[in-house]
Amino acid sequence: MIKRNKLFGSLTRVTFCLPRDVPPGPVSVVGCFNEWQPGRHELVARRDGTRTVTIKLAPGEYRFRYLASGGVWLDDESADQVDDSGGLLRL
Repeated sequence: MIKRNKLFGSLTRVTFCLPRDVPPGPVSVVGCFNEWQPGRHELVARRDGTRTVTIKLAPGEYRFRYLASGGVWLDDESADQVDDSGGLLRL
């Protein structure tokens, strides 16, 4: 799931959220906003049974996917568009 909150100015706070244990192990959100670098935006476990990471992004279009341990790639169906190259986020 993706949550968006408009901030003062042109930035948007984007929170990427997955269940705590599905998939198991560490998961990072990787995309054009972080040069597709795993570990840079790793999801963190929360008390409510989820894990999340929040980043601030300027207006634009961003491609992203989740990368789980073992090289497992996942897409987020709540993205603005999902295709063979992952999710597309429009801000």
